[in-house]
Amino acid sequence: MSLDETCLSNGDVYTILTNKDAHGGKGALAAMVRGVASDTVSAILRKVPLKQRLKVKTVTTDLSSAMMLTVRNVFPGASLVNDRFHVQQLIS
Repeated sequence: MSLDETCLSNGDVYTILTNKDAHGGKGALAAMVRGVASDTVSAILRKVPLKQRLKVKTVTTDLSSAMMLTVRNVFPGASLVNDRFHVQQLIS
């Protein structure tokens, strides 16, 4: 899975959870939550049954502390992976 935020043209910010195994096809969009605050996003994602959330093995995020906290709160069995783009950007 991947967790990232995006800003729409009208200024609204959303957190988007995608399933990387779908390769951009059917089932790729798992959730889209208005806002980026960890408590808000976590509350919505916790509506997915724990049994399903425990199946998630890895979640890729940028270096946002809010995104990393959300992963820890919602996907307790998942490994957290920081995306390569942001790591390279930090090093350069």
